[in-house]
Amino acid sequence: MEQKENRKIRYTKMVIRDSLMELMKTKSILSVSIKDICGLADISRSTFYAHYKDQYDLLTQIEEETLAYFEDMLNRYKDKHSKKETAQMVEEMLTYMANNGNSIQVLLSENGDLAFQKKLFEHFTNHSLVKNYFSEKQQDDEAKSYYSVFLINGYIGLIQHWLKNGMPIPVPHLAKLLLKWVE
Repeated sequence: MEQKENRKIRYTKMVIRDSLMELMKTKSILSVSIKDICGLADISRSTFYAHYKDQYDLLTQIEEETLAYFEDMLNRYKDKHSKKETAQMVEEMLTYMANNGNSIQVLLSENGDLAFQKKLFEHFTNHSLVKNYFSEKQQDDEAKSYYSVFLINGYIGLIQHWLKNGMPIPVPHLAKLLLKWVE
């Protein structure tokens, strides 16, 4: 019985989250109401409030889970520096984005929370793995920070474009392209 309830709860949360992401494809979180989410998810308001305080709490949880995934991924590869391991990390990251394309695309879109986008950007630019990787590529101390900012902005922009256009390039090929461009 408990397992069935857990499955029901997971399903309900998934439907609620998917509904928010679907609504945010066309409008910002400021324009999304609980009524909109519940209508699209085909749930009652009490069901929504059993899981989330409001639409902002829901969005925050989605954003925090996304950031936690990237933090975990970067930490798992922190002590791995070979080209093969770097390629695996980039491919894993892109696979996650492809599998969660709907939410990642919305989070990175003009309707997404700019504070989240800034956190994600800072998350990558300030992580020791990324700093070390880019500092190996650039010897000039002054240029190192500019180089990483330039590349991370480019990566994020490219990923936004890739997601928005239906991911026309397969993940392994895109990973190879991204790595080739920083060599």
